[in-house]
Amino acid sequence: MLGDSRCNSSREICGLLAGREGIITAAFPASNAHSNPATAYEIAPDELFRIFRKIRELGLELLAIYHSHPTSENTPSPADIERAYYPDAAYFIVSPQPDAKNPVRAFRIQNGRAEELKVETIGQGN
Repeated sequence: MLGDSRCNSSREICGLLAGREGIITAAFPASNAHSNPATAYEIAPDELFRIFRKIRELGLELLAIYHSHPTSENTPSPADIERAYYPDAAYFIVSPQPDAKNPVRAFRIQNGRAEELKVETIGQGN
């Protein structure tokens, strides 16, 4: 996610994250189909359904949705909160800025409220 956001820093990248028992094991990058991809993201319905089918085929669960904020802080915007259609999923927001204090952040967004989650990386040499 972070590498992709830095390679495409002029537009929001997006995708889904899947795994089991709260551990993300697979990323499914998607095309940003929004009419203004520099400031918002949207996954086209046909691509979204294709990714959901692949997640099911692999026996995984949707755990998170991710996107980047190329020019603003990586916290949920009012539009992110309004469009949080999957209340059981975490929402990861990535900053491509090289000086970002915390370039990968995750939030639980439910009932119009965003709560930051702790993100742990395992198996990455930590």
